[in-house]
Amino acid sequence: MTGAPARTLLLWCPDWPVLAAEIVDGVPATGPVAVLHANRVVACSERARAEGVRRGLRKREAQGRCPQLTVVEYDPGRDARAFEPVVAAVEELVAGVEVVRPGACAVAARGPSRYLGGEEAAAERIIEHVAQSCLVESQVGIADGVFAAGLAARAGRVVAPGGTPEFLAGLPVEALGRSALADLLRRLGVRTLGDFAALPAGDVLARFGFDGALAHRLAAGRDHRPLAVRQPPADLTVTSEHDEPIDRVDAAAFVARALAEQLHERLAGHGLACTRLGIEAVTEHGQELHRVWRHDGLLTAAAIADRVRWQLDGWLSGSNGRAGARAARPTAGIIRLRLVPDGVIAQAGLQAGLWGETGEERERAHRALSRVQGILGPEAVVTAVLGGGRSPADQVRLVPWGDERLPARPGPAAGARAGEGTPPWPGRLPPPAPAVVLPSPLAATVHDAAGEPVVISARLAVSAAPARLVVGTGQPAEIVGWAGPWPVDERWWAPAEARRRARFQVSLADGAALLLAVESGQWLVEAIYD
Repeated sequence: MTGAPARTLLLWCPDWPVLAAEIVDGVPATGPVAVLHANRVVACSERARAEGVRRGLRKREAQGRCPQLTVVEYDPGRDARAFEPVVAAVEELVAGVEVVRPGACAVAARGPSRYLGGEEAAAERIIEHVAQSCLVESQVGIADGVFAAGLAARAGRVVAPGGTPEFLAGLPVEALGRSALADLLRRLGVRTLGDFAALPAGDVLARFGFDGALAHRLAAGRDHRPLAVRQPPADLTVTSEHDEPIDRVDAAAFVARALAEQLHERLAGHGLACTRLGIEAVTEHGQELHRVWRHDGLLTAAAIADRVRWQLDGWLSGSNGRAGARAARPTAGIIRLRLVPDGVIAQAGLQAGLWGETGEERERAHRALSRVQGILGPEAVVTAVLGGGRSPADQVRLVPWGDERLPARPGPAAGARAGEGTPPWPGRLPPPAPAVVLPSPLAATVHDAAGEPVVISARLAVSAAPARLVVGTGQPAEIVGWAGPWPVDERWWAPAEARRRARFQVSLADGAALLLAVESGQWLVEAIYD
């Protein structure tokens, strides 16, 4: 590769994972906050740093340094969603933005510097615009290449053209972002990027491999990676305005059909299909209504129209609340209707059935269940998703029909794929799984053959073999077989959330089989086996 690196302007938002947690989840970034991934701090707030919290610390050590620390789990999806408005704000001033990572985006500096009055003026204008539009503090760095511009942004510097190698020379090798390589270089006596850049390129390639050679080029200021310019997302939203408010279901159905066809044509023009549809309405009195519909397949124009009609029917008839409840009808008719394709994928990414289509029976069932949701609300129809956990109740999550079927906790298969050396859920019950999991465990008593209560010691010693079981105020039942105990000691490090119990499987003389648990000396019936 030949030629000098392109002048690059990079905008950086400090502590972005912390700010994203505040934007999305409402966690105050002004307090002591730490974002954790794999039990280690990956980002922290300024207040937390003042208390001694640093990146790389384990959770317990970080909490030891700052007892008031608020811990937030790392979520790259949350970071990306929160950063999208910042990127959009930058795109209002300059074109050709590349998202380096959530919290940092870059653009070629030549254009903004020419029409905004120079590089420093462009940097100030972009920082001010992001602050006013998104209420987010940021810093801008300008240098030759993306790598150097990122380091300059952390110092808020504009490196003069041709001065990038000198700027990089005094920085520590940890600035490369390769911890293993930096540790090895320090043990070899190479402490700065200038020292690393002075090494012969051939020797670096032979000793450190291709990645080391790439880092060597970056350290010398020879970053030739071109910007991967982001295409601004197309505006796929469709809206209809109405002078006469819509307050009848038949009129709403007519509007829904026309708007659905318009949205479908716009999506088809971009080669896209909608999998998640946002329906927004504004009444004559300014009341705003919103609902999101999800679908695990292709939403055709007819399917979009059906869902819009069902939703408008639910709003206008006042029957759109949760199951068993009735929502208040809007105080006026609808004057604005808006369809937002909240989730889109390329049509080529849709998976058809084995014979080309998903089948009429499946589609009829989906339409019927979606119709029920339109009348009673999304949580009126739910399906079970199996995930990880130690008890049967922990392993099942109920999700509304059409939502993404994601488990609340990773299951054993996910842990095995991740290459974990130990089972992901130690203490998990062996198969088979119980057929019925009780929503609330039933109190019970267990006695031995002599009629004495069976107790479990702190060392999990059973006082005697269980012989009889009484559930609530029912009749005693003879226990003919039992297995256990399976102990569980969860969240012992958090006294307010700690839970310790032992579980047993028992079979009764009448053929029934139950899952029992002992917690705080109390026997409970948690589930029933088929």
